[in-house]
Amino acid sequence: MKPRLSSLGCLVQALCLLGVTASTAAAADSGPLPPAAPWSTASAGALMILCTGLVFVILAGFSLLDAGFTRAKNAAQTVALNLMLLVVSLLSYWLVGYRLQTGGAVSWLLNATSAPTVTSFLQQSLFMMIAVIIPTGAMAERWSFKAALWYGIVMAALIYPCYAHWVWGGGWLALLGTTFGLDRGMLDVTGSAVVHMTGGMAALAGVTALGPRIGKFRKDGTPNALPGHHIPMAVTGSLLLCFSWFCLIIATTLADAGPQIALIALNTLLSAAAASLAAMSFMWLLYGKPDLTMCTNGLLGGMVAISGPCALVSPLAALLIGLIAGLLCCLGIFWLERKLRLDDPVGAIAVHGICGAWGVLALGLFANGTSGTYQATGLLYGGAGQFAAEVIGLLTNLCFVFGALYLFFRLLKLIIPLRVPAEIEVEGLDRYEVGVEAYPDFNQRRTPFS
Repeated sequence: MKPRLSSLGCLVQALCLLGVTASTAAAADSGPLPPAAPWSTASAGALMILCTGLVFVILAGFSLLDAGFTRAKNAAQTVALNLMLLVVSLLSYWLVGYRLQTGGAVSWLLNATSAPTVTSFLQQSLFMMIAVIIPTGAMAERWSFKAALWYGIVMAALIYPCYAHWVWGGGWLALLGTTFGLDRGMLDVTGSAVVHMTGGMAALAGVTALGPRIGKFRKDGTPNALPGHHIPMAVTGSLLLCFSWFCLIIATTLADAGPQIALIALNTLLSAAAASLAAMSFMWLLYGKPDLTMCTNGLLGGMVAISGPCALVSPLAALLIGLIAGLLCCLGIFWLERKLRLDDPVGAIAVHGICGAWGVLALGLFANGTSGTYQATGLLYGGAGQFAAEVIGLLTNLCFVFGALYLFFRLLKLIIPLRVPAEIEVEGLDRYEVGVEAYPDFNQRRTPFS
């Protein structure tokens, strides 16, 4: 059994590493030194356990983002959905989902004591909770609290674990290389498909089943603007999400990537920055001024897109992946709203679904075959098999996650209401759904669609 390190041990090791770095700098003229030893699996596992606390930062980020992009009368209910979805999804995943994701390779976790098993569960539960919470913003301002809780249970116990097993648990998508000779089979380093596209497809299914908010579309189908009440709050939430996701990517890949960890960090930052710049430039050219909401969504979209190929591509490719992600984010939001008449208040379907799908394709295109750990060669480097595997994984996610959850929402609708009554939606969900108002000390402006 691998030894477990305490947080004090991690701190001591970090100080030792700093000491080694200082000694290396001081002895620069004494000749070349041997390469530093990579982090041990135990050290990376200890860091992963500490990073489990990021779930609370992620929750704060989603709560601020979703509440800021929606109207003041629904802010408390939106935050409550995020909080309680985290709670029910974690318990459901612990009871059922994780064992399903591992294909039964581990026993039930009711009395788990194995350090590697518990560490793996903590790591995977972070990814699961992100996927579960993503649809909250897309379905905000009309989603029934009770229906959302049932969704969280089913998503964490069944839907997410199935697809995660196929890709990360040695399932049939991971074995496409062995079974059909498609290079390494489907790869997804930190979750463009498994986490983000899954959450995006869940949001698409939910928005399709729920329908738009009252007043979102005119009789001729053109959309009305229902602006969020606190854009600085939403931007703060997006920055918290970027910080958390960046740390999670590093902690997750540390044991496997070793010396490549610096490249992964650089690729992640380049893609996020390029995507935000592309979104800002596109909106500036289109409307004559930058749009802060699109800059924010572009930043998130860039991190989503690079999550899958972060260890497999060059910095230049990461920059290009981010630029395309930023444009796809803007175009995707317009297409979903203006052509498909889908009402997504925060742009979650475009950010996570469309940019996640682009990240999967980008891996199949730009993987350069030089990664020491995740050896794969994309289409642009002669690896048609890897690209084919990524396309199959993408289509599987689209069909399975969207299809299963759309069916679930339609069946649930026969048992309990998916959305709140119209009069409550117009008045505001806070008082009627969760018993408190986010802003009780002042009268909110009342209009038919306020």
